[in-house]
Order: sequence, then C-alpha cells, then structure tokens
Amino acid sequence: MSDLHYYQYLLIGLIFIWSGFVRSGLGFGGAVLSLPFLLLVYNQPVVFLPLISVQLLVFSSITLFLNNRKSEAANRVHQSTVDWRYLRYMLAIMIVPKLLGVFGLITLPANVLSIIIFVVVSVYAMTYIFNKPFRSNNKFIDALFLMAGGYISGTSLIGAPLIIAVAAQHIAREQLRDTLFALWFILVSIKLAAFMYAGVSLQLIHHLWLLPCAAIGHVIGLRFHTKMLKAETPVFFRVLGVTLLLVSALGLWKALAP
Repeated sequence: MSDLHYYQYLLIGLIFIWSGFVRSGLGFGGAVLSLPFLLLVYNQPVVFLPLISVQLLVFSSITLFLNNRKSEAANRVHQSTVDWRYLRYMLAIMIVPKLLGVFGLITLPANVLSIIIFVVVSVYAMTYIFNKPFRSNNKFIDALFLMAGGYISGTSLIGAPLIIAVAAQHIAREQLRDTLFALWFILVSIKLAAFMYAGVSLQLIHHLWLLPCAAIGHVIGLRFHTKMLKAETPVFFRVLGVTLLLVSALGLWKALAP
C-alpha cells in the first residue's frame, strides 16, 4: 500500500474503525461489512485480509479473556461465555470446506475474488434490507449452511451470515457473540497459517497504525453490544443493507468495467 494517496490512508483508517465497531458490537461482520469499502479504496483483497485476520485474533482473544474473567467474578460457579459443545460440532463440519476455500483464495486472481466478494455481500445486503436473514430448519440444511459458510470464510472471511443462520438457533443469546469469537479465532488462525505458507505478506508495518484504529471501533462496539442485547435493531440493519448494496453495485461495476 506504499503507492496510496494520503486521503486513501485516511479512508482505510476510518473503515478499520468501522470494522472494529461492527466486530465487537455484533460478534461478526468485521470483514463482510468492511471489505466492500476497502476494495473501493484499493482493489487488492489479499492486502486487507491478513490485516483483518490479525485484528480479529487480537481483539477476539482479549474480549474472550475479559468476559470470562468478568463471568468468574460475578458467579461463584463459573459458566463459560462460550458454548464449547456446539463450537466443536460446527468445526467438525466446517474444517474441510474451510481448507478448500483457503486454497481458492491463494489461487484465484484478485479481480475474480473481488467480484465474488461483491456478489456475496450483495446477497447478504438484500437479506438485511428485507429483514429476511438466512435461516435453517433441519440438520441437513444446517450442515449445508455451515459448509458453505466455511468455504466462503476460507476464500474471503465473509461467510459469517451463513454460519450465524445456524449458530443463532442453537446457542443462547448471551453466549452467541463469544462463541462466534472463539470460532473466528480458530478459523482465522488456519487462514493466517496458509498465508505464511504461501508467502503472502501479512502487512505487519500497517498494523502499527491500523490496530489503534480498530481498537477505537472495538471499544465503541462493546458499549453498543450491551445495549443491543436489550433491544432489536432492524432499522440499523436495513440502513446497513442499503449502504452495502450500493457499495457492492459500485464495486462490481468497477471490477467488470473494461
């Protein structure tokens, strides 16, 4: 990213603040709700995915540690904030598709991967706009959603809505975010290992200024999450969906333009 203009660095910093806010506020979406904006600034997914991955590892581990310490202090009999039983079930189904997706990320051209990301995000945006999130009703469809989410997560880290369609129906609301954080931590560790094996740059120098940006959003998101547990926010998701659809449409036009 050494060839960018100053205003592009500013936009990237703001987007990472947004990414940190969404990740800690919702427990998911740090990638799916920020990648379309990042790719409009600089159309290189493999540059941003290592940055997002490392940030997810850092902030998910901090949040899990602090939440479990808080739970221990509040309860004599400690109850984990993570549903480990269902987490193991999801991982067993997702691990092979995840690895296949990681291989696809390494071999696909950047332009093709960008088109895939924008198409997937457009579908997600429509579900937010019409308040019709992906839902599964039986174990077979659960498994399909988890495998598809694992594969998409392997290619671009944006498989969260499919995974949450399953997880939200089987995990208690107060455990959902931290269970997802634990899942993302494992899945992202696999992706980072693949990056290092393939010789993909982890953009370490840019973590020096982007981690503080994400930290600002993370702190704001933690406060938002506490309030969101007490109330539903369909209007927020509808506005978010419209914004994402417009950004994705612009991104597709840019990627497909001759």
